[in-house]
Amino acid sequence: MLRLPDVPPGRLPRRLPVRRALCLVPLLLVAVAAVRHRGVLAEGFGQLRTASWPWLLAAAGATCLTWVAAAFTRQGAVVQPLPKGRLLATQFAAGAANHLLPTGLGASAVNLRFMTVCGVPAARSSAALALYLLAESVGRLGLLAALLAAFPDALRPGTLLPPGASVPLLLGAGALLAVAVAALALVRRLRTAVRGFLRDALDEARSVHARPARALALWGGSLAFPALQAAGLAAVGRALELPVPPAHMALAYLAATVAVALVPAPGGLGSVEAALVVALVAAGGPAAVATAVVLAYRVITVWVPLVPGALTLGALVRLKVI
Repeated sequence: MLRLPDVPPGRLPRRLPVRRALCLVPLLLVAVAAVRHRGVLAEGFGQLRTASWPWLLAAAGATCLTWVAAAFTRQGAVVQPLPKGRLLATQFAAGAANHLLPTGLGASAVNLRFMTVCGVPAARSSAALALYLLAESVGRLGLLAALLAAFPDALRPGTLLPPGASVPLLLGAGALLAVAVAALALVRRLRTAVRGFLRDALDEARSVHARPARALALWGGSLAFPALQAAGLAAVGRALELPVPPAHMALAYLAATVAVALVPAPGGLGSVEAALVVALVAAGGPAAVATAVVLAYRVITVWVPLVPGALTLGALVRLKVI
């Protein structure tokens, strides 16, 4: 006869802690993503066999430095000092979360939780997140504008969009803007919430820019982050002998990532690959080699760090860092 363990009166058997179960969620999401994109993974790893390893190591080094740049930008967006080691580990974990959830949501959720655990009030955490996103967008667009001015003939714009595609895109953007304006005008509670958020965000921005070290970290990191990403793609292009100048490859990367910024795909999986191939072809690269470069680049920057990033995310949840 099966005998149940004795339980003291008034007490229930302990259940598996929720945090312990949550530690497994990132690995399950990685497994699902790997199965869904197994063809891309196999082809990407296949391209790495014929590549020049010194250039691949340079791409891997640039990828690692992106997490350092993200940590600097995150710290620059908030006045309160954050623990450096945990901040860097959180950016590594946030990168994995960003590739498993709709673009930007994974990293934003991880960083909001991290700042809350560090004692940053919710309003200031949200303001710091908005300031980070603004600085990163300005840095990316600024680099794109600078490269376009320096190399105006690097891309062939006619190959970036199908004929007649610009009009629907403009109409869609206009419709979204009209809906947002109408919602703010008609919903008083939403208008009050947005006004309060903007007030907190402006206060946080003033406080950050009153400290030169914070402002330098914010804007330096926001420029270094996309520059390092673009440098990684250029290094992979050199490794696979793509006949496109490195500066033109960097320009193609920035143009592609700006174009897919509003696509709600997990980490841009699928949409970023397609946009990068189109941009590299627009920069003068052969389609076959451009595809190989993009697949190898995404393996280095997304798939190789995904499992250790998911393990780090689970560990941070278990240790209550986030």
